[in-house]
Amino acid sequence: MRVYMERCKQACLNNCSCKAAFFQYLNASSGACFLPSEIFTMKTVDAYPNVTAFIKVQRYQKPKKSHPIAVIITSIIGTSLFLLVVEEYIDAVPGLPTWFTYEELKTATENFSNKLGQGGFGSAFEGTLEDDSKIAVKFLDGLGQINKSFLAEVESIGSIHHVNLVRLRGFCAWKSQRFLVYDFMSNDGSLDRWIYHGNQEHILECQCRKKIVLDIAKGLTYLHEGCVQKIIHLDIKPQNILLDKDFNAKVSDFGLSKLIDRDQSHVMTTMRGTPGYMAPEWLSSVITEKVDVYSFGIVLLEILCGRRNFDRSHQPEESWHLLGVFQQCWEQGTLLDIVDKYSEDMQTHGSEVVEMMKVAAWCLQTNYTRRPSMSSVVLVLERTDEGLQELVKRMC
Repeated sequence: MRVYMERCKQACLNNCSCKAAFFQYLNASSGACFLPSEIFTMKTVDAYPNVTAFIKVQRYQKPKKSHPIAVIITSIIGTSLFLLVVEEYIDAVPGLPTWFTYEELKTATENFSNKLGQGGFGSAFEGTLEDDSKIAVKFLDGLGQINKSFLAEVESIGSIHHVNLVRLRGFCAWKSQRFLVYDFMSNDGSLDRWIYHGNQEHILECQCRKKIVLDIAKGLTYLHEGCVQKIIHLDIKPQNILLDKDFNAKVSDFGLSKLIDRDQSHVMTTMRGTPGYMAPEWLSSVITEKVDVYSFGIVLLEILCGRRNFDRSHQPEESWHLLGVFQQCWEQGTLLDIVDKYSEDMQTHGSEVVEMMKVAAWCLQTNYTRRPSMSSVVLVLERTDEGLQELVKRMC
């Protein structure tokens, strides 16, 4: 077990933004590690056993020494700021997600009776906290990748806030079970429920779709450029975009996300994501934030065309792949042919839709260095002169 504790300590030393490492022993083969970027307080109300805290400090050096050395001070403590596996109540720490007990979530969800949906991660349940605020509780189901996904999500978005990111309210680790608690999105709406409509009655109008696209772009811009470390989401798809009652879009599900320092140009990682949304460079495993830009381009096409990127239910074989159809229509100058045929409003605003398809093409270039940053995409979508000039330059 000591080797895992040392890995936790070393991970903090190797991470410039890490201020401390907290490790708790679970059993002979299991432990939990969290690396906060800020330490606000060490106040708690209960004592917890088997906890080790590593606090990063700067060692005093003589004036001749030009480069301070970061060291770790180890303190075996009975209370801790942030433990991922304790089942009891702990005070909320400003800037970090709340620690919920299993009983609190069981009560809030009425014994997990109101299921919102189910996906590859497990199930999501609606709940209400004591302050009457609505929550969605995600239960991570399965073995092997649960802890990795759980820790990735808490680490990546536990202390960041943006209007276009689903807020992580808190978490719960109870025995072998892991729960993540989010703000409830009243449309229970992952985006796929609104754009893969076939001939359903509720069709999103053009302006609503444009607003959703811009919201997604702003959320990704914040992840890539607005945080201490760059956060690469790695699984952008309509199922991971949630809508509130006003159809504001929020990026969710950070279980596959990757954090990299700002001075890193790329990261080596194993292949992860959802087929159909994964950029070509995944074959080389050299990954940058531009993989999210590619996925955004696919999602943008799906929103504009009202169909999945792979759909053989009502399509001839040559039209199963949306990207292939898009490329063909681009070459033939017939992009309007693939605009959502169930939406009269989308057809009416055909020229605007075609402009947005050009943005999608910009994001879907095979050479990732030619893809735009998400902040450039936002400029274009907001129709600023700077953004339009950038698009023309890139597309020529």
